[in-house]
Amino acid sequence: MVNRFVKSLMIKLGKITPEDLTVKACIDRGMKVGKNCHGLTASTIDYAHCWLIQIGDNVTFAPQVYLLAHDASTKRYLDYTKIAKIIIEDNVFVGARALIMPGVIIGKNAVIAAGSVVTKSVPEGCIVAGNPARIIGKTNDYIEKHKKELEASHVYDWRWTIGGGITNEMCNQMFKDLNNSFGYVK
Repeated sequence: MVNRFVKSLMIKLGKITPEDLTVKACIDRGMKVGKNCHGLTASTIDYAHCWLIQIGDNVTFAPQVYLLAHDASTKRYLDYTKIAKIIIEDNVFVGARALIMPGVIIGKNAVIAAGSVVTKSVPEGCIVAGNPARIIGKTNDYIEKHKKELEASHVYDWRWTIGGGITNEMCNQMFKDLNNSFGYVK
């Protein structure tokens, strides 16, 4: 949840124990998490202000998402750190290594592209990407596009996943199938 350097520094300073850096510890301190959320344990959560984070139902976090409810850039000059809520509404997907900054509300059915730095709120049903993140499309349009592409693409059922017991032969076949194209796996 927290990168190794930050974790070791916090522990050395005696401010936070390894047990403090879990999703459960953040929930115990007031972070709100809805039902059917996935991937939060592979994210970095602002433990120092986790009670300012609210996550809705059916939210998926890809690996290494950062949720920061504080911004210490003001500390040196004002002797105060800026803080604000982060609200992630229902049915949101947050891509790998996205950074969600304080004061951001991510609307329902939004998609945050991998590597995005989200400094402003995201309207419902929008896709954002970049640094800083900007709206690049609508979620519905994106899904419709992929429904059409699904019909003409290689499609694999759950057996083609690690959890489904994919074999080395299947891995090699998938690699060959996807030579110059995308595919879809259940």
